[in-house]
Amino acid sequence: MANNVIDARGLSCPEPVILTKNEADKGTKSITVLVDIEVAKENVSRFLENAGYKVAVKESGEDFEITATK
Repeated sequence: MANNVIDARGLSCPEPVILTKNEADKGTKSITVLVDIEVAKENVSRFLENAGYKVAVKESGEDFEITATK
């Protein structure tokens, strides 16, 4: 299955987590989430780890790219 990208930059919590949860609930095996807030990075990463995904975070300027695979 292709990697699904969620662009949650500019959104406040809990929106990035809700968007990520909606994608994970579809059974998506590989998800990339783009956020630009430290708290969103932490919350999305924590959600994905608790949902059984392996999580990697890459910082690019003020943005964070969270890559999760199951």
